[in-house]
Amino acid sequence: MSMFSGLMSRRKPERVTRVEPVIAASAETSGTRAPNPAVFNIGYGGQSRVRTLPRATGLIAQRHATVFACANNIAGDHCKVPLKLWQRDGMGGENRVREHPAAYLMNVEASPGVSAQVLRYALVYSYCIRGRGHGYAPRDGGGELELIEAINPDHVSMFKAGRTRVFDFEDGAGVRRRVPSRSMVNLRYMPEDGWTGRSPIEVAGESFGLALAGQEAAARTASGATMRAVITMEDVYEDDEAYRRNGRRVRNALTDPEHEGFPIIGANDKIESLDLTAADQELLASRKFDREQIAAVYRMPPSKLQMLEYGVKANGEQQAIDYLTDCLMHWSALIEAEYAMGLLTEAERRSGLFFRHDFGALLQPTTKEKYDALTKAVGGPIMTANTAQRIANLPVTEGPDDDRLNPAANMTREPETEKED
Repeated sequence: MSMFSGLMSRRKPERVTRVEPVIAASAETSGTRAPNPAVFNIGYGGQSRVRTLPRATGLIAQRHATVFACANNIAGDHCKVPLKLWQRDGMGGENRVREHPAAYLMNVEASPGVSAQVLRYALVYSYCIRGRGHGYAPRDGGGELELIEAINPDHVSMFKAGRTRVFDFEDGAGVRRRVPSRSMVNLRYMPEDGWTGRSPIEVAGESFGLALAGQEAAARTASGATMRAVITMEDVYEDDEAYRRNGRRVRNALTDPEHEGFPIIGANDKIESLDLTAADQELLASRKFDREQIAAVYRMPPSKLQMLEYGVKANGEQQAIDYLTDCLMHWSALIEAEYAMGLLTEAERRSGLFFRHDFGALLQPTTKEKYDALTKAVGGPIMTANTAQRIANLPVTEGPDDDRLNPAANMTREPETEKED
């Protein structure tokens, strides 16, 4: 074999296949549509360690009347009061800002055909139930707000790029969008990372699961789905059809209200009642305790849930004040801050603009209390008669003394008379 043929017959070295790393964008998926099992094993989540308990999520827990009442009260009271835009000046004063797109969108018309009250109710209700609420707020070429529309939280995915967050969703026009955080009102409750909100229902999932289980047990008992009696019948019949016919007759006699509890059975038939056990009765009685626990999670006073054993009409005014300070102020402080972040630019926030709910509309005085307070204020140095007439929605009178403040009593003195020589 020649040297040339030997060189040609040598095996060529195998080529090494180049392996590229797999690059994939990860999105924080909604916890309702595709829950991550690892999330529910670190101390919070909707699924209890007792697997037989129903899983507590916002959508499921809405079936419990107390959960719905808490979220409905909070969302309803936030949407029925004006959301005013204010600006702090350099002297510590506050001035009302009326000519701003956000003030119109959040109080009159949020988007074409959708009132501002409907939008605010949807955002706050989802915020209380899901722990997050999303509103799409696009801007025109000049940076002015065009509209605000609520987005279903199940249809929103949040992407992370460093400290920047990008939201992917489908808007009301059916257009798939991917927008930065400055174009999205992102309400989030109890976020551990500052962005991902958590539902209070899922955090206290075991307690809510017990409440849902108690409600389901009570519903089954009330509907008669549980076994209420055992019927022993004769086993000697002409055929199977006669056996089934007699069984249907006895069953209908038990369930028919016209029989008034006295079914007609055969001589050898026997009915043994299966009443509720003491454990079942205790479970149904514990539903009252479930209401107290749910109210505590939402910071809701029992009187707002028609649990009137905790108060009487005589202290109704104090209960309204407690509801405002303990419940609504807790939720509104977080909601107003998120409104400011999503609807106001950084320059506007630095200039002192901020949102505030006018909860004074919830504490409406009686006609006598209103007129007594105005009468005392007009007689002193803090309010004129014209100002009081505007507050009472009365025609403003024209007079020399109607728009003049009266000085304080201890600041007046009679003019000194000249002493006679």
